[in-house]
Amino acid sequence: MMNPTPQTCEMEYDFALIVGGVSELTSAVEDALFRAGCDDATVSMQHSRLYIEFSRSAGSLEDAIIGAIHDVRKADIGAEVLRVDECNLVTASEIARRMGRTRQLVHQYMNGTRGPGGFPPPECHLTDHAPLWAWCAVSYWLVENNLLRPEESWNAEVVEAINNWLESERQRRRYPELIDTITRGLQHQ
Repeated sequence: MMNPTPQTCEMEYDFALIVGGVSELTSAVEDALFRAGCDDATVSMQHSRLYIEFSRSAGSLEDAIIGAIHDVRKADIGAEVLRVDECNLVTASEIARRMGRTRQLVHQYMNGTRGPGGFPPPECHLTDHAPLWAWCAVSYWLVENNLLRPEESWNAEVVEAINNWLESERQRRRYPELIDTITRGLQHQ
């Protein structure tokens, strides 16, 4: 799916970045982030991690997030952006919340008693009774069936792609030989 609504003007995007490498929120950290371009953010510590909430104007969500990541790096405070704070794995209740619908309706879509059928299967299970779905797959299905706006699914894909890239880079720094071995092995399949 290509970006369903290419932007020609700037819009306001709200998102948060989870940042490692900074153990304490000091005025020096806040000042460095502000000077680096994070003047559109609220900074706090949550669960021993720097948590930066942005409300950023940009032509697209990806431009807003990528610009924010560059600005955090530019602050030169030893910060490593770990991820955009948005989880792709969701419960049935979270699917209902994101859709603005009831859990009962979502369960009907899941078991095929309502809607066109073909609801994506769960990605994994926390326990036997707690399956988790990939929001990217679910939102794509919802868009394909005119149950969600296309930009909602696109934004989910953008966030997931950025998070995958950030994780891949982190793994490459920690275990470069492992990543090279896996890359060679999978490219030759």
